[in-house]
Amino acid sequence: MNSLRTYIFLLFFAFGFQQAQSQSYHFKTSGFSVLEKNERGKWGEWSNLGLVNLSVVLDTNKHRIVVYSQEIQLFSILDYIEREENDTDIVYSFVCKDNEGRECKLSIITRKKQDYRKQLYINYDDHIILYNIFTV
Repeated sequence: MNSLRTYIFLLFFAFGFQQAQSQSYHFKTSGFSVLEKNERGKWGEWSNLGLVNLSVVLDTNKHRIVVYSQEIQLFSILDYIEREENDTDIVYSFVCKDNEGRECKLSIITRKKQDYRKQLYINYDDHIILYNIFTV
């Protein structure tokens, strides 16, 4: 009977520990910009920064990133790329598939020399979407 109690305790402890390891990170956007390739495959210029107030959720439990825009952007995380850090930036990147099945790379970049401002980059082969974000 004592071993059964120990087993049940360990089982609850394991589930509780797993839950503690899974996290959701919530952000709000304050602006966005887009960069596109032209007909010759060269990068153009960033669009003017547009003001936008959207919610963004990074859910490591469900392995997804969701941008709650007018049309919800759902990115399934296929691979977590190792954290990178240098003198100016801290970068967390993810290889993802969007809700249309296209592969892309999402990066959350913290700009150390810009008061630790955060940005979300959604990188496709032919365009990049940038959101300025902050933690809520």
